[in-house]
Amino acid sequence: MRIDEISPDDGALGQELLELQHAAYAVEAEIIGDDRIPPLHETLTELLAEPLLWLGAVDDDNRLVGAVAWEETPDEVDVNRLVVHPGAHRRGIGRALVKEVMARAGGRGVVVSTGRANAPARTLYERLGFTLRGEVEVIPGLWIVNYAFPG
Repeated sequence: MRIDEISPDDGALGQELLELQHAAYAVEAEIIGDDRIPPLHETLTELLAEPLLWLGAVDDDNRLVGAVAWEETPDEVDVNRLVVHPGAHRRGIGRALVKEVMARAGGRGVVVSTGRANAPARTLYERLGFTLRGEVEVIPGLWIVNYAFPG
């Protein structure tokens, strides 16, 4: 596996990334019992409009198996989304992508949010040294937890 900078406006890659995102967030929706996760329903036009930086994880067959997107300011990096193909879970892809973003943060704080009931994602962030900063009900009945590194 290799990790490369990618852009969703790079031809067919945008559609491939959107399909990966939908598949990954469908898994999260099942885990948390709620399908009101905005990226699950995002269109390609909406995805392209997001001001995000992207890294993609590409397997030996040159297939996109994971991606991470973030926004950054001079003080902070905000991991906006992390997606891994459901057929590639438990291979360290998500961990590798988040670690690469952390390395690129250059000493800035890194923040991330996930569904409160998403135990696999929460475990990943906690094992990487993120500290729980709180939880928020973003829409009625849909709770997210916020993490920060360094804690």
